[in-house]
Amino acid sequence: MRCYDCLQEARSDTIGIGVCSRCGLATCENHARVRQVRVTHQNGLGASHGRIPARRVVCHTCDMAETAH
Repeated sequence: MRCYDCLQEARSDTIGIGVCSRCGLATCENHARVRQVRVTHQNGLGASHGRIPARRVVCHTCDMAETAH
């Protein structure tokens, strides 16, 4: 699995470490961004949040799109 962003930069020697949860493209450790996500589950009539956040991997492009204001 090769990193999509590295292939766009004409670098084919990097190995992908994960898949972006938004667009599904492979990403390497240089282009991956790990974000924390609160896990919710139904608890009676409302939702409850877990104490430990989950991890979500996104590529550099999707991360910029999510954090742009």
